[in-house]
Amino acid sequence: MTATMLTAVVHGSAKHPRPDHKYSYGTAGFRMNASLLDSVMYRVGVLASLRSKCLKGKTIGVMVTASHNPAQDNGVKLVEPLGEMLDQSWEVYAMDLANAASDEELVNAIKAIVASQHIDLAQPAAVVVARDTRPSGTALVASLQEGVLAMGTKFTDFGLMTTPQLHYVTRCLNTAGTTDAYGEPTTKGYYQKLAVAFKNLANGFTPLPTLHVDAANGIGAHALREFMAVLGSHHLNVDIVNADTASSEKLNFKCGADFVKLNQKASEGLEMIPGQRWCSYDGDADRIVFYYCNSDGTFKLLDGDKIATLAAGYIMALIRTANAKHIDGSDLKVGLVQTAYANGSSTRYVKDTLKVPVVFTPTGVKHLHHEAEHFDVGVYFEANGHGTVLFSKKAIQAFEVTAGKSDAEIKALGMLRTFADLINQTVGDALSDMLMVEAILLNLQQSFESWDKAYTDLPSKQEKVKVLDRTLFVPINADTELASPKGLQAKINEHTKNFSKGRCFVRPSGTEDIVRVYSEAETPQETEALSNIVCGIVFDCHGGVGERPVKFVKTT
Repeated sequence: MTATMLTAVVHGSAKHPRPDHKYSYGTAGFRMNASLLDSVMYRVGVLASLRSKCLKGKTIGVMVTASHNPAQDNGVKLVEPLGEMLDQSWEVYAMDLANAASDEELVNAIKAIVASQHIDLAQPAAVVVARDTRPSGTALVASLQEGVLAMGTKFTDFGLMTTPQLHYVTRCLNTAGTTDAYGEPTTKGYYQKLAVAFKNLANGFTPLPTLHVDAANGIGAHALREFMAVLGSHHLNVDIVNADTASSEKLNFKCGADFVKLNQKASEGLEMIPGQRWCSYDGDADRIVFYYCNSDGTFKLLDGDKIATLAAGYIMALIRTANAKHIDGSDLKVGLVQTAYANGSSTRYVKDTLKVPVVFTPTGVKHLHHEAEHFDVGVYFEANGHGTVLFSKKAIQAFEVTAGKSDAEIKALGMLRTFADLINQTVGDALSDMLMVEAILLNLQQSFESWDKAYTDLPSKQEKVKVLDRTLFVPINADTELASPKGLQAKINEHTKNFSKGRCFVRPSGTEDIVRVYSEAETPQETEALSNIVCGIVFDCHGGVGERPVKFVKTT
């Protein structure tokens, strides 16, 4: 490092002392109580600068958010030039910098990155940042800025944005002036791109009944209001609730996508009437779930699995109608990527009814996104409502060069090109995904009830078991089986086969000494029984700690 840069980094770091805390960077980046993040933010500013320099000056994005966590938490994650999550190999560097306990350790960690990545520190670099509505965000961005400027890097603060908007802007900045230009790198450009695409897909249709949107009292409320001002109400009617971004204590509190998914009920205080259509965003608007209540008032959830099957089925149908082919005449590859947490009924429906291949990956959006890139059209959604659809360059090319021979083919090709614009391909996006679902239902003239009837979810249950050492549990085969402890998987298989449509897997938490047990079967009673048997085996034979839950079944 140059002496001037070294002095600047060390001098700046002294203003952001590191607390006695072990930091870990995962899929969500760094995420914890906001009071612990000041030093991390400064060092992430240094890291983002290094990443930009490593990539020859490409702009790196930084998002300050804790997503669906409560308001007192915050977090930070880095965004790659095309809107992807940080390259996994750099997660270790993030932790090395965050956990450096002295000036000397910090400098040595920076030097190690520079040496291993062959970084030219004289390379101009650029970092952009945005934040959600959490009150701690302003000060944390200021800390980040100091780290960026200490490295001599250009810094741009976009202020308040949803997480998907920051991903979108980052990609736009890095593709501007190329054949892959993604759009105008502003929120205005984002809204206009989505609005034009949605209008094209909605033209000629009467809007569906009002969509009631629970915005989790987060940044999504602000974004949706701004978008509707651009779109107008001729094609879409929305009613925004839980939109109080001024009262930070309300953020994600008994509301939002995570609350609805986990509790299988509407956000607190919302009165649902049969026939109404509802959806919920999370705090930073990167995930969404839909729901309604049927004629007898029963709550019905349309989660990420339902969104994925709707999208995969409709896009596959369009490709078949359009007869879209690669230039060499070969078929486009369409695939759905799921995790072990996807409901078994959804997997069977996609494979057997839609005839779309399904691939499983370990839990975590980064794994899903990477696997989806292997298809010409790759659909992925976690059950929690986080996901998107990826169109490869070859797919876009096929939509453009295929010569439609009939009106139906020409229309389908145009719709495929438009869906590629409507869907935010950088990351899961509540607003974009909402519009995608609305456009599909509009074109199918389909209600939530009709969408829901495509398949019926198997009853499922997730249970936590406290254990002495979670590292003893080693998952394999996309988290669906265990390599160790020895003999545990055989016992799980032995008991699971006794239940109709039974499925069960055990996987360790990434952050605490618990393991999660997922079970599903044909009836709620069978699901509960299977769960209690496997939880009992884990607790009794593999290091369960604390008070033993009475419901856990003894099998020995």
